[in-house]
Amino acid sequence: MPELPEVEVTRRGFADAIALARITKVVLGKPLRWPLGVAPHALVGLRVLKVRRRGKYLLLDLSRGLLLIHLGMSGSLRFAPSLPAMGVHDHFEMQTDLGVLRLHDPRRFGAVVWVPGEDAPMARKLLAGLGAEPLSEAFDVETFQAGLKVSRQSIKQVLLAGRVVVGVGNIYASEALFEAGIRPTAVAARLSHRRAERLHDAIREVLARAVQRGGSTLKDFAGAQGEAGHFQLEAKVYGRAGLPCVACGTPIRTLRQGQRSTFFCPRCQKS
Repeated sequence: MPELPEVEVTRRGFADAIALARITKVVLGKPLRWPLGVAPHALVGLRVLKVRRRGKYLLLDLSRGLLLIHLGMSGSLRFAPSLPAMGVHDHFEMQTDLGVLRLHDPRRFGAVVWVPGEDAPMARKLLAGLGAEPLSEAFDVETFQAGLKVSRQSIKQVLLAGRVVVGVGNIYASEALFEAGIRPTAVAARLSHRRAERLHDAIREVLARAVQRGGSTLKDFAGAQGEAGHFQLEAKVYGRAGLPCVACGTPIRTLRQGQRSTFFCPRCQKS
C-alpha cells in the first residue's frame, strides 16, 4: 500500500507541473471505493490551484471545491503531457491544458472524491480522524507521548492506526522502531519520555529519508513520472527475516501483528 512517503513523492512529482491547469475533460473507468460526488462534466473549466497532502490523501485545490485522492492498496498517479489510451485498470483521468492526470488502480481500493470544501461531511469523514503530520511542526514530542499514554495497544499497532501520528505504514513503523531500539510489541502507554522521544525522532528521520529515496517500490508503486522508489533497498529490518542484523548480527525475526508482518531485531530491540 502506498504510504505517506510514496504519496508525498507523488505529490512532488506533479504539483508544480499541474498548477493553474484548466480542466478540459474528466473520464471515469470502473467504480472506485467512493463515487466522485459530482458529475464529471461539472469539473470542466475549473483550475487546479495547488496540490497538498494530508496523511495519505492528496488534496487538489480547485477554483471551486477540491478533489481528495487516495491511492488505496495498489494505486498510482501519472501526470504527463499525454498518455496512451486508458487501460482496464485506469479508473480516473483528468485532462487539462497542461497535461493528463490518471489514476491506475488494479485493485480499485483507491478513490477520487470532489467536495465543496474541507468542512463538507465527506471531507470530515475522511480527514477528521487523522493524527499529526510527522514531517510538520505539529508533530511534537509532548503531544506524541500524550497520545501514547492513553493506549494499551502495542506501539506498532498504535503507529499503524494513524490517530496519534499519520502515515507511518508497515515498512516505516518497523524501521522507526528498530532505529529507536523499541520492540514492536511494547505497550504504547508504558514508553518513557526518553523512549518516546527516540521514537519521535526516528519516525521523522525514517520518513524524511524515504521521501528522499523516492519511497518504496515493493510491487507496483511508481511516482507521478513513472519512477520507482528505492528506500526498500536500504531497509534495516523490513523484509529481512533470517538475515543478520546490520548492527549486531543477530538474525532478524518476524511476527504477525494485526494481519501485518512485523520485522525486528531481538537483541537491538529488547523491550
